Amino acid sequence: MATYKKINPFSKQNNDTGFASNSNDVGGRFINKDGSYNLQKEGMPFYRRFSLFHDMLNLPLWKFITIIFLFYVAVNLVFATIYFLIGAKELEGLTHGNDWQVFKEMFYFSTQTFTTVGYGHVNPAGDGANIVAAIEALTGFLSLAIATGLIYGRFSKPRSYLVFSDHALVAPYKNGTGLMFRFAAFKDKHALTDLEIRVNVGLLLAENGKPDYKYFTLNLERTRVESMPLSWTVVHPIDADSPFHGFNEDDWRNTDVELYVNLRGFDDVFSNFVQQRTSYTYSEILFNRKFIPMYRESDDGKTTILELHKLNMHKEIIN
Repeated sequence: MATYKKINPFSKQNNDTGFASNSNDVGGRFINKDGSYNLQKEGMPFYRRFSLFHDMLNLPLWKFITIIFLFYVAVNLVFATIYFLIGAKELEGLTHGNDWQVFKEMFYFSTQTFTTVGYGHVNPAGDGANIVAAIEALTGFLSLAIATGLIYGRFSKPRSYLVFSDHALVAPYKNGTGLMFRFAAFKDKHALTDLEIRVNVGLLLAENGKPDYKYFTLNLERTRVESMPLSWTVVHPIDADSPFHGFNEDDWRNTDVELYVNLRGFDDVFSNFVQQRTSYTYSEILFNRKFIPMYRESDDGKTTILELHKLNMHKEIIN
């Protein structure tokens, strides 16, 4: 483990990251690649920690669609079972076959009632079936309202639409070396303005014989751009003011380096600010490599082409 004296005393230390400093109380990375915190919470009932609306807004699209579909099937199975228990005599228009055929027709009747379609082939006749159908229709209205709000919230939620390189690189920069990574906006006709970026680093250091995490704000070549139609390579010069000054590759590994990236910009489409986080651990930092340019001139020379498939391409530096 690197000792505290390896860190430049003039490096800007940041104690306001919100992360723990005791190495015995934390496990794994602090921030996942997708920007979420690598954190689980205990000590309070699940129903108080769980936020259905928030979680549904942030679920991956395929999970969101799957949950909506499963809920639709499950609620109609429940009501079909209730109709079945009440009895077929409570519903008119059923084709009286075996129990499975009757249950299927009740399920289809439930879907029509739940969505208020009401084709009319089967209709409730008794008081029991009418009461259940009324409750189901109300449930359908409320469910549709909630689903509409969730779908609108997902579509209207501002997003950065940024993709970061898989690795950060330590490569030659000007007359020394620099730590760098890059990112780009991947949607057509979508670009952020007034982008600001902040990069912190957490290092596991031994101070007075005790390992603790220390956090530093990294000086960057550029912290703000007016707009970003192409990619942006973020560079931290490893100079005399850098906490990495004098580090060799073993020091990077032994100090359990993790970079915390926080980006904020203004989206003209949503007319709102968006932000995105990501991180890089030591295993995602490569040495003596440099990024390959990821844009070129079109064949007719009239436009610039951003080659997103080259975002993660880099090559070895031959001395």
